Amino acid sequence: MNIRYWFILVTFIAMLFGAVPFVLLFRALGISDINQLIGYSTVTSYIIGTIIIFLLLLPDMRLGNLDRNRSNIGMTIVWSITGIFLVFVAQYAAALIEIFVFGIEPGSENTESLVELSRAVPFMIIVIAILGPIIEEIVFRKVLFGSLHKKMNFFFASTLSSLVFAAAHWDFEHLLVYLAMGYAFAFLYVISKRIIVPIIAHISLNSFVVLVQVVFYDDIQRLMEQYNIDASMILRVIGG
Repeated sequence: MNIRYWFILVTFIAMLFGAVPFVLLFRALGISDINQLIGYSTVTSYIIGTIIIFLLLLPDMRLGNLDRNRSNIGMTIVWSITGIFLVFVAQYAAALIEIFVFGIEPGSENTESLVELSRAVPFMIIVIAILGPIIEEIVFRKVLFGSLHKKMNFFFASTLSSLVFAAAHWDFEHLLVYLAMGYAFAFLYVISKRIIVPIIAHISLNSFVVLVQVVFYDDIQRLMEQYNIDASMILRVIGG
């Protein structure tokens, strides 16, 4: 792993914990609600971190244009569309196995906390739906998986990177879901050799969660109640 990739990993770790000083800053500016403090701090941390990571990736972006093994534009579009369905199927298949085989309750505490932050700070939607997926695919697929895949086979490289992916979300209870998603994202990266393909799939997945759990949550809940459907269970399963 080259030195720039190490700096990217350090930047990502700083993004995860870097919201703390911004909490103190926004508190000094008069914001007292805890969700707003964390929300605004997270948004600020992610914006700054994203800029730094893209600056570190500039040499790779220039060299990438010389990679003749990458998918052409047509196949990139095909794999991007296919990848959206692949990731959705992988996630929900894993979620159903967790529910019916292992008896794990649906829904993620990480997702629920992000939903609460999004309702308090709408700008968090940008982090969850766009910035988060972009940064996570760069870190976990391009940097971590890509470096591991040079030294070991696909299964071990994707498993290790997916375990770190789950650890970053503090959600080991739903490890099977993170493994399934990690395998799907890694496969898309390997088959296309373009990081934009898993990024598009990840953005689509997270955007769906935001639409279901934040934007249209009340409308979906009313519709479910109208037909006497357990809205809370359905929303937790389809919303991640």
